[in-house]
Amino acid sequence: MSAEARVSSTQIGSWPGTDHETALRISLEETPDLPVLPELPERGPHAAMIGRATALLPELSVDLQPSGWRLVHGEAKDRRRAHQLFRDDLERLEERSPEHRVKIGVAGPWTLAASLDLPLGKLVLTDRGATREIAESLTLGITELRHELGRRLPGVEVVIQLDEPMLPLVVAGEIRTTSRLHRIAAIDEPDLIAPLERLAATGATWLHCCARDVPVRSLLRVPDLTVAVDADLLDRTGWEAVAEGLDSGRSIGLGHAGHDGPDELAHRILDRIELLGLGPEVSDRLWLTPPCGLAGHSEAEAVRMLRTIATAASIVTETLAGE
Repeated sequence: MSAEARVSSTQIGSWPGTDHETALRISLEETPDLPVLPELPERGPHAAMIGRATALLPELSVDLQPSGWRLVHGEAKDRRRAHQLFRDDLERLEERSPEHRVKIGVAGPWTLAASLDLPLGKLVLTDRGATREIAESLTLGITELRHELGRRLPGVEVVIQLDEPMLPLVVAGEIRTTSRLHRIAAIDEPDLIAPLERLAATGATWLHCCARDVPVRSLLRVPDLTVAVDADLLDRTGWEAVAEGLDSGRSIGLGHAGHDGPDELAHRILDRIELLGLGPEVSDRLWLTPPCGLAGHSEAEAVRMLRTIATAASIVTETLAGE
């Protein structure tokens, strides 16, 4: 293990409250390894995960209906509002100017396809052509975003995180149609990873899923993708895939709730590393994170969790360095 190798920590994305300026300051101060552009869903649906993603779908019009977000014909006022909120957030990020790198979370193509409706009301996921169109639009939107941030934040590495909470349901064929009468066919592995490979090539090099049954092995077939999961929800197969990924040189994010103190959390992580047969060389490939976004907590609780995770990462680093 080199002297520079260490376990790092970061946030996942969502944050409590409606004060974006404060949320951004906290992220920069508490997670300097990889701060995030916070997502504050309490500001309303236009600022939540799906709403933010609509701001990154160029040439597609999306409007907010009573049933949720829907593709529409012509310009949509709700997408304009989501776009303006996102621009405001980017301006605050530019003003704060992170030193080295920053992570921005956005709903991934499969969660979008399982969340957006077609103009006539069916889910996008029921139409393979529309599903591809969403993925292609998102790829273009992320490419444009990275170019823009290259101008706004010269010298700062921009990491895009795809948030895919619905991915396991899509893979398993458990998403129901709008009528709830039928399930939408499962997605096989080649079709699953193809849009993710294209997105990774644009810089979407993190994928986070806080659900059970994450197809970790399939996701690690996407080159250079860091897969972040909820450690408490991993089964034996999931842990084996995590170990294989770390052992082969891939980076993995492990989410922990941080309810224990940093010492207890660090010992749990070290025990798991030993159980998996991994050594100190995994330090610089291991990220500790909350299991999911922190919007459901108070600000004080969320800050405490970030500090617990960051301290645990330092303890794990020091322990592995001594081995």
